[in-house]
Amino acid sequence: MAAIQAYRHLLRAARIAFEGDARVLDAARQQIRLGFRDRASLPASDPSIAPAIQHAEEVASFLKTNVVQGKREASTSSTYKLRIHEHTERGDNESIKQGNKNANMDGVKCCSER
Repeated sequence: MAAIQAYRHLLRAARIAFEGDARVLDAARQQIRLGFRDRASLPASDPSIAPAIQHAEEVASFLKTNVVQGKREASTSSTYKLRIHEHTERGDNESIKQGNKNANMDGVKCCSER
């Protein structure tokens, strides 16, 4: 039962991540089907099943929250429009704002310490 759920989660995540891009969505669906068909004949007691299901769930989560598609705008050749959806993970950039204040530079002084 868990394998069917993981399969469905992967298909839904692919549909969300690749909406509007039929070529990539079809390729993702084909890859998902192939991966599950390769293990379809394994018995439920096989020890490799649980890690494979866990991997499928992790991939589904990653696809849904971290994959963002960009499309080149027709008016310019260097501008892209990103398709960010409700499931896209949005960070607060706190680590970027903080910089690398905790980095150990082995005795090298920072510009504010001179």
